[in-house]
Amino acid sequence: QVQLVESGGGLVQAGGSLRLSCAASGRTFSRYAMGWFRQAPGKEREFLGVIRWSGGTTVYADSVRGRFTISRDNAKNTVYLQMNSLTPEDTAVYVCATYYSGTYYSPEGYDYWGQGTQVTVSS
Repeated sequence: QVQLVESGGGLVQAGGSLRLSCAASGRTFSRYAMGWFRQAPGKEREFLGVIRWSGGTTVYADSVRGRFTISRDNAKNTVYLQMNSLTPEDTAVYVCATYYSGTYYSPEGYDYWGQGTQVTVSS
């Protein structure tokens, strides 16, 4: 029902910022709560945050709260992840996904996934 494509990743210096985009196809994009996850080498997939279909209320993981901000523009079928004060520990593949049911912090609660975009933070 939805296809997701992330972009905006790359190499950034520690302390810097990046803004990731997740572009969606499909006419029901605005009906989904949208989540961001990341997976670092040798680590499990980590929940970052989720935003309601209407925007506004957003839930963040403790590890990124205050540094990362999720927003969305339903007219553009796009959700964003603004990342500030980046550290090497933020190096990972970042993916967006559509929430459908269950726990919002678990990948099992999401159905459609993007292919991911690499973020590398140098020290």
